[in-house]
Amino acid sequence: MKPFCAVLLAVLCGCATYRPKPLDQAAVAKILAPPDLTSIRIKAGEIRHPILKPRVIDFRRGISPQDAAVIAVIANPAIRAERDRRGIARAQLLQAGILPNPTFGYSLDVPTGGSDEGTVNGYGLGLDWNIRSILTRGARVEAARANSARVDLDVAWDEWQVAESAKRHVYRLLYLERELKTALREDAGLRRNLEAVRKAVDMGDMTIIELDAADAAERKIHASVLVIRQKLEQERLALNRVLGFPPGSRIPLAPGIKAPSLKNLPSLREIMNGIEGRRLDLLALRMGYQSKEASLRAAVRAQFPGIDIGITHARDTTNVVTTGFSISISLPFFDRNQGRIAIEKAGRRELYDDYLDRVYQARADAAGILADIRSVEKQTDAAKKAVRTLEELVKTSRRGFLEGNIDVLSYYAAVDRLFSRRLEVLKLQQELAGLHVALEITAGEFLPAGKEVQG
Repeated sequence: MKPFCAVLLAVLCGCATYRPKPLDQAAVAKILAPPDLTSIRIKAGEIRHPILKPRVIDFRRGISPQDAAVIAVIANPAIRAERDRRGIARAQLLQAGILPNPTFGYSLDVPTGGSDEGTVNGYGLGLDWNIRSILTRGARVEAARANSARVDLDVAWDEWQVAESAKRHVYRLLYLERELKTALREDAGLRRNLEAVRKAVDMGDMTIIELDAADAAERKIHASVLVIRQKLEQERLALNRVLGFPPGSRIPLAPGIKAPSLKNLPSLREIMNGIEGRRLDLLALRMGYQSKEASLRAAVRAQFPGIDIGITHARDTTNVVTTGFSISISLPFFDRNQGRIAIEKAGRRELYDDYLDRVYQARADAAGILADIRSVEKQTDAAKKAVRTLEELVKTSRRGFLEGNIDVLSYYAAVDRLFSRRLEVLKLQQELAGLHVALEITAGEFLPAGKEVQG
């Protein structure tokens, strides 16, 4: 029994130990605690990402779209689970390189009856090992290494998506603040006008009809203020969520944020040139394809018969000691690993087609976004011209209204059209900013965005 006990003791000494990781309220509260601003500033200056670059962030001055992109990658809780996939892939790489353990056997034969005079206790020792794993180890390690690289790129692509989402929310918040400022200015003007009309009615210079029209115009603008404030609060909550901050946090935007520049955008040909070596999701698919290639090679090699070799040492009950070796070969009459080979071939084909489809979609998306940008730019220019025209119309209408040449309803209708056009310009500019972000995601890189303040 001594050899067997020695082997068992050696095996137990090399085993890993178990440590519990409780999922209780205290653990959840600690993990989901509000992010520390000092820690974020430090990590932002040291961030390592294929696309994102380190940033100097000053929360006291507010954040810019680029600041928000980096903060989201650092503090967004959804990214934490994505990063855990890296640990799983590295553990799979470790597992792929581990060869199977040899098998140790021990037997004891004790004479218990018959003519046992002069007999001794017999025993047998055996050590066996399957050598087929050597044939597939190289391909399995290569597949696991490529898969680990794929996971790293997939996580980086998810981080890029979250970063761009944060930028989009900052632009939306920026233009909603401008919409609110425009609405408040208009509301204040109409409120002053309403008070003036009310005094004029009291003095008999205006009629109750004109007062009702002024009151209705002010109420309509005030309703717009309330709607914009609601949208602004919703967008602020959305920004906090993507940044990983509590709902009640109020992070100011940096002053002087410029709208993305659309003057120097690359053409479709320039965007597609080198996109397969630039977009992280396409690089991840290529690494996944390499992993499938290696897995298929491993499956093909695994169809060879399993071979076990071993060494034996035994003593029978007549005290005859023997030493030898053993070899066993599985006969591949039924299972030639054809099922695994077919699965790996199908998986490789799926990745191949998925890659081609993703490249095709990237081209189609880029073309569609560029076309939308050109269309929205034209709409913005037309809306700006309409604003200038309506501004002159409102000035003329006001003079006519005060002189009694234009009725009150026509004047307030012109005011309402001007306000609507101003909001339309801001909404179109917000849409252009969102399209710029969408084009960056499709291109897999930052595009010219004008001079932007550093937060």
